[in-house]
Amino acid sequence: MKAIAQVLFPALRWKDGSGFDHEEQRIEEALRIGVGGFILFGGEAAAVRELTSDLRRRSRTPLLIGADLERGAGQQFRGATQLPPAAALAALDDLDITRRAGELTAREARALGVDWVYAPVADLDLEPRNPIVGTRSFGADPARAAAHVTAWIEGCRAGGALSCAKHFPGHGRTLADSHAELPVVAAERHELETDLAPFRAAIRAGVDAVMTAHVAFPALDPSGAPATLSSAIIQGLLRDELGFHGAVSTDALNMQGVIEGGGEGGAAAVRALAAGCDVLLYPAEPAAAAAALEDALGGALPHARAEAALAAIARLRQRANTMTPQNAEWGRAEDHAWALSVAERTLRVVRGEPLRLPDALDLLTVDDDVGGPFPPGPRDAFPATLRSSGAEVTEVAQPTPGRPLVIAVYADIRGWKGRAGLSTRAVAAVANALEVAPDATVVLFGHPRLAAELPAKATHVLAAWGGERLMQEAAARRLAAGRTDE
Repeated sequence: MKAIAQVLFPALRWKDGSGFDHEEQRIEEALRIGVGGFILFGGEAAAVRELTSDLRRRSRTPLLIGADLERGAGQQFRGATQLPPAAALAALDDLDITRRAGELTAREARALGVDWVYAPVADLDLEPRNPIVGTRSFGADPARAAAHVTAWIEGCRAGGALSCAKHFPGHGRTLADSHAELPVVAAERHELETDLAPFRAAIRAGVDAVMTAHVAFPALDPSGAPATLSSAIIQGLLRDELGFHGAVSTDALNMQGVIEGGGEGGAAAVRALAAGCDVLLYPAEPAAAAAALEDALGGALPHARAEAALAAIARLRQRANTMTPQNAEWGRAEDHAWALSVAERTLRVVRGEPLRLPDALDLLTVDDDVGGPFPPGPRDAFPATLRSSGAEVTEVAQPTPGRPLVIAVYADIRGWKGRAGLSTRAVAAVANALEVAPDATVVLFGHPRLAAELPAKATHVLAAWGGERLMQEAAARRLAAGRTDE
């Protein structure tokens, strides 16, 4: 069954300086073996559009191209529109806004040649110490999260792209990051009904696909297999009990959670497909995975299961072809203006009252998002927006006594970071700065609840949910709204 490689969706990553050129060998190999699509990470929007057109022109088979766009197409692609994190949208609790966020994301994705959006996150934010969900979730309340998941899917469909609810049956209770290890959720079956509520809503809303979690749930599968490799969870729970008939995608197969559960190389690919997954996302070695699948056909991988997966992918392609994108534009000024207005509404004053922007100030950046295989995003939008508002901003490593000080603390949710809270290093840096400038304003680019981990002497705290450029701009504009020449 030479077509079996169509279940594979390798990753292509932009690299500053070379764009996607360094991926040419991977692209050639993937197209040679006949993969079903790709997942894209990063890049200039115009270059992404050029890449997707080139991939489709060169491929012998129709391709589906996806991307993680939980925070809008601008989350990955420079020049497209960024959106606030899901938690920030849920805090507004305006379903029309969430619906429009899904529509805008889909519309821009299709304009760039991306027809499958790996969103929304349907995990509940049940564990504040969870190192990988947090602000990606629409919150802890199952009814509210379900309503926003539904609205986002409706918007995505209206914008002309495929949607994907993740990470089934729920990543919200974990204390570990499945990028780095295999988390185990010890909750009883009746407790997990709470976690399933947003997924049930997604299925009722007609979500196109569901992505599995690399998480073990002994109450659902006593073998200890992660959901991605568990027929009890995929076939028994998702298919039979919840009645989902769309495509099932794995989370990335390069993550340690599935490697620990299923083995290196093609072993996990075979087990995932046999367990009921249809799309194998981000195989580290696509050719090796394809060979392993071929070798397993008729044995560990029944022919009927492989044929069902290929049929599911064909239905996804057909569905994408019948969805008509609204236009071929991205990064429109009016879309950014709307996103920025929403972002400003999500800001939360957690303590005191942030300073009114003076003529001159010091800016101390405490970046708690460093580490891991991929660097955090740029931190230049915050100072740039302060300067464009008329303030003279001096970026400092140490505050100057007597000068107004803003401390920017970046504390977002990131893969491989390994924690949800602030590091002792970051807390100490803030405390040391406050010794010199006790009236400083702390702008927390993370979940508002992390303000509880800041030193008690941080008397003025503005929370901005995340560190993307949009939220930096929104926070700076909030400070500038009290601009004074005194």
